[in-house]
Amino acid sequence: MRAPGEPPGGPLTLELLAVPKEVPELRRAVRAHLGGPCADVQLCVSEIVGNVIRHLGEGTPVTVHIRSAAGGRTRVEVTDPGPGALPVLVRAAEDAEGGRGMALLDAVAVRWGVRQGAGRKTVWCEVGGIGGVTTA
Repeated sequence: MRAPGEPPGGPLTLELLAVPKEVPELRRAVRAHLGGPCADVQLCVSEIVGNVIRHLGEGTPVTVHIRSAAGGRTRVEVTDPGPGALPVLVRAAEDAEGGRGMALLDAVAVRWGVRQGAGRKTVWCEVGGIGGVTTA
């Protein structure tokens, strides 16, 4: 029996190389693990891993961890070996082709942050409801 609010498959941990072709597969794996629609979780995972690709480079090893959090939320954690490449919430110009990833994450997450360790960092966020589906 799983704990209240625990995703159907329990915690999920995936180790992979951050490359663009892995992102769609990562989104599918998260949806399959959570057992249904989880657009907010998928968006957060995609944006955080996308930032690793953009700011640390393709092929950077990452660990993605999905688990339940307090209040029925789902917690997403992405750990990479770039302790100094911290995400920043910026306001992108209307005609900018990028720079909106953390704004999207900030819009869908209940909260988010960064933990730094020896030679690594973890960008994390929590989204409402199991799989990031908020009920009204």
